Parts: sequence; C-alpha cells; structure tokens
Amino acid sequence: MTLTPVKTPIVAKKMFPNYIWDIATTEKTIYLTFDDGPTPDITNWTLNTLKNYNAKATFFCIGKNITAHPSIFQNIMNDGHAIGNHTNNHIKGWKTKTNNYLANIELCEDAFRIQNSEIRNQNLFRPPYGQITPKQGKKLLALGYKIIMWDVLSFDWEKNISEETCFNNVISKATSGSIVVFHDSVKASKNMQYALPKVLDYFSKKDFKFEALAF
Repeated sequence: MTLTPVKTPIVAKKMFPNYIWDIATTEKTIYLTFDDGPTPDITNWTLNTLKNYNAKATFFCIGKNITAHPSIFQNIMNDGHAIGNHTNNHIKGWKTKTNNYLANIELCEDAFRIQNSEIRNQNLFRPPYGQITPKQGKKLLALGYKIIMWDVLSFDWEKNISEETCFNNVISKATSGSIVVFHDSVKASKNMQYALPKVLDYFSKKDFKFEALAF
C-alpha cells in the first residue's frame, strides 16, 4: 500500500507553488480528472457516466493510446471535455533525462495534432506518477505548460483498497476547487467504475458542479 496521502498536504503545495494543485474558487465546483486513456470501453463508459450528470472533466491522455484509439479520443473532445498531455509512454520523470522527457512529451503533442491541429490551446500537462524533476518542471513552464497536480487522489488504481474506500477517499476529502484524480484505465476500472457514479451523485445532491480545467 502506498504511503501517498489521499489529500495533498499544504506543505507540498507550498514547496511547488508554480504547479497547480487546486483551483481557488468560492463556487461549489469540483474538477474531475482522468489519467492514462483513452482506453477501449472504459473511456466511453466514463464519458457516458459524466454525461448523465452534465459533468465536464479533464482527460490526461497518453500519446500512444491516442494513436491506438483515435475514435475514442475524438469522443472525449466531441463531448466538450478538456484534454492534457500525460507523455507518450507514461514515463517516470525521476528516471528520465530532461531532454528525453521533453521529447516524449512532444511525441504526445504530435498525437494530439494528428487528431486536431488546434488542440494545444491549453497546454495542460500532468507528470505520470507525479514524478517530475525541478529542471523538467522549469523547462515545461518556460514552454507555456500548466503543470497540473492534484488535491485529492481516489487511489482507484490501488488493488489493495476496496471500491468503497475509493469512493470514500473522494467524498471525505474533496471540496470546492479540488482537483480529483481518477484513471480511465484497465488497472483502475473496477474501483473507478464503482466510485465515479457515486461521487457524481453525492456531490450533485449537494449542488456541486463538475467542470473541466481551463486557464
């Protein structure tokens, strides 16, 4: 079981103030994000579930998955969700030289552009595993990227937690402005597909909205 906290500590946010951990707002708004897609069946299920609640989200896509499943990627865009770069091969920043890391991110951008030449209008990036070195971060910020981290982790990918725990992780910690991490991946599907509808229902009944990230 990972020791990473469900709720990102304030000290971590202060240590990396140039990264985006949550959204300052007085509105009852939550920002759901989905990493690692597009994935057959799972991503489309996610899109249909979001649609049932008139919810918008942000999908941090892997370049090779976009190339393999272009129609699913188009579905994300057609439904009005935001998209972000999650590298081409889900690589670990701490174990990758900066130039190689940037090149891998650019390969993901290439996959975006093949689908839509104007897609790089938000420059959203989330490092896989949350791993990014100070040098990598500085370079990406200089290129105009917004480095999106998170306020709440659902831990949907963690096989050692139950579906109910995944759901409770979110509803116990998310609040106005929270950026919440789910995954539209095979590994996370069991927990995510249980928790997501319940999270949407729980917060909708409390008059929260779900919006895509936009800057």
